[in-house]
Amino acid sequence: MRFRDYIDIEQYSLTKEKKNQYFFKLLNDLNNHHLSNSIDHKKISEVYFHKKDEISSVDQVPFLPVSIFKNKLLHSISEENIYKVLKSSGTTGSIPSQIVLDKETAALQTLTLSKIISHVVGKDRLPMMIVDSKSVLKNRKTFTARGAGILGLSIFGKKHLYLLDNDFELLKNELKEFSKKYNGQRVLIFGFTFMVWQYLASVDLDFDIDLSNAILIHSGGWKKLQSLEVDNLTFKKILNNKFKIKPENIYNFYGMVEQVGSVFLENSDGYLHCPNFADILIRDPKNFSILPHGKEGLIQVLSIIPKSYPGHSLLTEDIGVIMGEDDASNGWKGKYFKILGRAKKAEIRGCSDTFNK
Repeated sequence: MRFRDYIDIEQYSLTKEKKNQYFFKLLNDLNNHHLSNSIDHKKISEVYFHKKDEISSVDQVPFLPVSIFKNKLLHSISEENIYKVLKSSGTTGSIPSQIVLDKETAALQTLTLSKIISHVVGKDRLPMMIVDSKSVLKNRKTFTARGAGILGLSIFGKKHLYLLDNDFELLKNELKEFSKKYNGQRVLIFGFTFMVWQYLASVDLDFDIDLSNAILIHSGGWKKLQSLEVDNLTFKKILNNKFKIKPENIYNFYGMVEQVGSVFLENSDGYLHCPNFADILIRDPKNFSILPHGKEGLIQVLSIIPKSYPGHSLLTEDIGVIMGEDDASNGWKGKYFKILGRAKKAEIRGCSDTFNK
């Protein structure tokens, strides 16, 4: 099947057998592309994976530790074709990842993201509230993960309201006007999880907002919320009590700047779900062997989107477990999983050091 035909298949409609048939071939083709165009990827594949001429399954595709993008500017394109460089937001003092995009990969990321998000939002653009400041979009050449997320999701909205000013103060008057105009109507809300909590859920307002038909999409910042003893259920409950947002219309997602465009949306069971364009494997932190469903290990993310850099097969620093496949209660096909936290520093360092010797 051609790549463009695969993109047009309805999201979450592929059973394990069908996805394995199509996804592996596209991923293998992409892997061969990077072997031919990225010296670093070829070197790692040959030295650490003893790459054979033929790869017969997804789990045999060589992977890179996600942390490698903090130390190396990897790309499979010439420097003159670099269109944009994405940077991870990172914590204070940490080194950000840098991801090189050409125009083709940037366009593919936008297209695939639209296929995933429109599956829950619909095709009509909705009035949109963005729980952030416009200031994060200042540099269009070099984006942080937050800026890339906002830009990617903003295409699903219209009449955009950025909820914070340049000093990250809540624009209460603008929010009040938005609520007057769109109370009870279908609207789209996007923000990073901790910011939604801090600047929307936790703010005392002197006016009511009816967001009973709103769709909220959010991601990131769970570590800060855990320190406040706020889990996913509490997060949804507070937003429902305060703004009437239906819990089933609140979608957490898992994604990273290293694979923008391939996001894992929360399904109706509260688990993260693999879209057509991406998949995951769980590996044992000790020997990197594949673990079966129900066993905890390091999450490996796979995507058929990254053409400008070898980000198609990455071993993350997250510990997760696959909860099931093809049997989600909302009818979505594919694997679904949950994240349990970050790997111990020793495990992360051991993996990273292996590829930096």
